[in-house]
Amino acid sequence: MKVKLSRSLFGLIYGVFSLWLMSFSAMALEWPQEVETKLGTLVVYQPQPESLEGNVLQSRAAMSFEVKDQAEPVFGAFWFSARIDTNDDVTTVRNIQVTEVRWPSSTEEDQQTFTDTVSEALASTSFEISMARLSASLETADQVKRSLDNIKNDAPEIIFSSRLSVLLSYDGEPQFRDIDNSDYERILNTPFAVARDKKSKKLYLSSGTYWYVADDPMGPWQVTLYPPEDLVSMVNTEDDEPAKSTANAPHIITSDEPTELVSTDGAPKWLSLIDGKLLYVSNTETPWIRETSSGDMYVLLSGRWFKSKKQAGPWAFVRGDKLPESFNDIPPESDIGGLRVSVAGTDEANQAMLDAQIPQTAAIKRDEAKLEVEYDGEPKFEAVTGTAVSYAVNTSTQVLLINKVYYAVDNGVWFTSASAKGPWIVADEIPNEEIAQIPASSPVYNTTYVQVYDSTPEVVYVGYTPGYMWSYPYYGVPIYGTGWYYPPYWGRYYYPRPPTWGLHVGYNPWTGWNVGVTWSNGFFRAGVVWGGGYGYHRPYRCCGGYYGGGYRRPVVINTGDINIGNSINVGNRTKISNRMNKANINGNRVGRDNLYQRPATRDRLASPAIANQNLKKATHNKNRTNDVFADKHGNVARDNQGKWENRSDGKWNTAPSTRDLSKPSSVSKPSTLPSSRPSTQPTSRPSTMPSSRPTTRPSNMNNSINRSRPTGGFDHQSLNRSRQARQSGMAREGHARGRR
Repeated sequence: MKVKLSRSLFGLIYGVFSLWLMSFSAMALEWPQEVETKLGTLVVYQPQPESLEGNVLQSRAAMSFEVKDQAEPVFGAFWFSARIDTNDDVTTVRNIQVTEVRWPSSTEEDQQTFTDTVSEALASTSFEISMARLSASLETADQVKRSLDNIKNDAPEIIFSSRLSVLLSYDGEPQFRDIDNSDYERILNTPFAVARDKKSKKLYLSSGTYWYVADDPMGPWQVTLYPPEDLVSMVNTEDDEPAKSTANAPHIITSDEPTELVSTDGAPKWLSLIDGKLLYVSNTETPWIRETSSGDMYVLLSGRWFKSKKQAGPWAFVRGDKLPESFNDIPPESDIGGLRVSVAGTDEANQAMLDAQIPQTAAIKRDEAKLEVEYDGEPKFEAVTGTAVSYAVNTSTQVLLINKVYYAVDNGVWFTSASAKGPWIVADEIPNEEIAQIPASSPVYNTTYVQVYDSTPEVVYVGYTPGYMWSYPYYGVPIYGTGWYYPPYWGRYYYPRPPTWGLHVGYNPWTGWNVGVTWSNGFFRAGVVWGGGYGYHRPYRCCGGYYGGGYRRPVVINTGDINIGNSINVGNRTKISNRMNKANINGNRVGRDNLYQRPATRDRLASPAIANQNLKKATHNKNRTNDVFADKHGNVARDNQGKWENRSDGKWNTAPSTRDLSKPSSVSKPSTLPSSRPSTQPTSRPSTMPSSRPTTRPSNMNNSINRSRPTGGFDHQSLNRSRQARQSGMAREGHARGRR
């Protein structure tokens, strides 16, 4: 029986769900937040993070204690360790362990009582903060930003076309398999619908609207209005309307090696920017720029810049932190403002780097998380060179063999088994040291970005950072893919591996990674089922079923009939938001969507009450203002319209304008508050990844509270940075609500 996929129905369901989820997650999570204690109301102001390792947050925060029967609140500062749980744009801060408390304005006899009360109250409380605020505030944290050493940045073949074109890419030499119950065979190793008549040997390519015919898989392809009716019935869905004219049909360019296509609508149209310092091509989706002083041209592909004097090349890779200074001056509101995220040092790039530090997390129910692994025959494993790890090559699941134990990753969750064939159970511990050695040249490299944080008899706390979705921070900018080519597996089935090139992948600061097709809507026919399934094609099940352009679901990225200049990968906030809203789409966002929240995997999630261990949630009083900070010495300050005030004698007074040099300018932090990453962190791993899984209660979450921190002078510099970060986070939060 032939099954047809309705793209409009899929899009409607997915769109409604996405809009509901985003509207929920974009709600303002206001500060300060309140906790009721036996002595009175504890008011906690927005935390000021100092480090983030995995899901363990080290931070300080200002607070005020409104003690019953006391006229004036008591202000102080505390340092704490906590675990964070993320759900799209909402972060829950839980399991708070207070490590240090300062009460500059309290009496000596009250300090012990206040400290014990605060510690007890916070241990049973959770707070919520938006991802926008948390990531912005991490800018002031002591983070080691280390870029990857073994990323491959060789330029793919870059083809320029002045005709509206689509790149038909094959994953190596075209491979054919019979289509069940038909006279056709299909090419498996392409995301396009390509079939061959077994009798005439004619090949046919379809977008659902346009049809093409060729005598050879590599072309040339000619558009036709008369494709075989029986083949049309296999490919077209009820929503497809075959073209009645070939006038607007795109040209087909074919490649069987890593290639990127830069297509323009006619001859390139160069426009001036920044008083002529830069020129850019306006009638293409690909960022294509010329620096006038040197005459060098630059194109941006998968987050990587390549430079050449001429289109024919050769094209050389240029790091995002080595671009001409004029790139930093590209106006955010310009037609190419979105590519500032790929220019190191810009606000957009810095924020992308901060976003990459925060993991997506989930509490997984042990008894609900199931995994079945299908192999093409008996399991076959290959060693990862230079490691103690082997991986299964003849399956779509990422299965590792380490020290005679099997581990598998599915949608950001680790499973384990004593046998390659199962049964599989959720892993509450993984061999981090061995996994961390997997290099980027391996197709299972992305598993190094999935962690097991903690566990109870009922649930396992897990998380992943964007590297699992093949997105990496690289010298100050986000890039997509490792650049390595991973050969597919051929047998009875075909298992492709995630590519870096050929999918027109681009990043903008507002939607994350998006996959384009260079020309028209829906040219990828991911929904084609050929009557009998995928025709022995098995997509590589990394990243929640995501493979390149999406063998699992339709790709709906661009809008309009001709999309040159209309990609959501390039542009500015207003134009991109308008296009996405007009099309009622969320984009195919790689690295922003939470895998754990997808409908297919949501049954695994523990209820919020279980996940948060029945902690009491702090509340917000809208009459309070989020204007109190703690500097690194524990001095409490209030921001009064840009002027700092300190608390003394029960009231706010103008703070000293300079640091008091008669007092210590710095203080050593206790060992419970590490200020940098462990020295054992592998150099090939990004700073977002912990080098080992924290134990159930990390050593930095102890109950030893140091109350003797010496008072340093007022640190205006750190306070100013914290204020700027808090304002930036609030602005990003507001933009997110406005966009959604």
